[in-house]
Amino acid sequence: MDSRYLQSFVYVVELGSIAEAARRLDLTPAAVAQRVKMLEQELGAKLVRRSGRTVGTTEAGERILERARAVLHDIRDLRSDLNDASELAGQLRLGGTPTMMTSLIPDVLAGLLARHPQIDIYLEPGTSLDLYRKVVSGDLDAAMIVQPLFELPKSCDWRTFREEPLILLTPASMPVSDPHAVLASEPFLRYDRNVVGGQLADAYLRQHGIRPHQRCELDGLDAIAVLVDRGIGVSLVPDWLMTRFAGLSLAKWPLPHPFPKRVVGLLWGRSSARMRLVQAFLNTALALPHR
Repeated sequence: MDSRYLQSFVYVVELGSIAEAARRLDLTPAAVAQRVKMLEQELGAKLVRRSGRTVGTTEAGERILERARAVLHDIRDLRSDLNDASELAGQLRLGGTPTMMTSLIPDVLAGLLARHPQIDIYLEPGTSLDLYRKVVSGDLDAAMIVQPLFELPKSCDWRTFREEPLILLTPASMPVSDPHAVLASEPFLRYDRNVVGGQLADAYLRQHGIRPHQRCELDGLDAIAVLVDRGIGVSLVPDWLMTRFAGLSLAKWPLPHPFPKRVVGLLWGRSSARMRLVQAFLNTALALPHR
């Protein structure tokens, strides 16, 4: 069985689209569809079903999906085992949140690849929760994420890089003498309560009895920064690494009461066959100037 057929099947199912799978694999949609068809013929069962433009699994496809992922993991591990022990090579499968993808990760990869040019990097953006699940399942070797509020499994390790306190974010021209009064009176741009930073902000507001006049709720710190710069409202957010919009006219105000911080770091699976690559990434990140 050609492992490329399995990889195409898994991508089609995970992305829900032959076109998206084709973009990920750098193939034409027709080539991806043909690979899936060849796999179905080899196994003697229909594996995917189409509903409009989306694709899902049949009952047979669902039964083999996890086994297919495991086989692909084993193949990647075999390739990693064949690498020359004296030289770091192979593929590092790394995830990152949007803020990490535009701040810390590019600097770390630049340093890592300068030292070890034979390493092949696969990058996957996503939410912290989605990336956490992929590290736990073995789909990713490591991920730069926000630390979950629940206890991490013993199968994973963690290294903290940043602790980000909550701040009041306002236009630079707005005078602030009492952050709580501003939060209670100004139009409020709420950070999504489905993510850790938004949950911390919501808990702070509740703890201090602040009922803001919410204008919108969104998941995206960069988007919140732009909206605050345009005078659309103020926000309560973690003090994140804001690199893409450094030219915005914003002010950050500390809060008058201490509160738990958002913690950002690297999560990786202890049993990963690419532990040497993960360790090299970690060491490169730790060697960067403190940010």
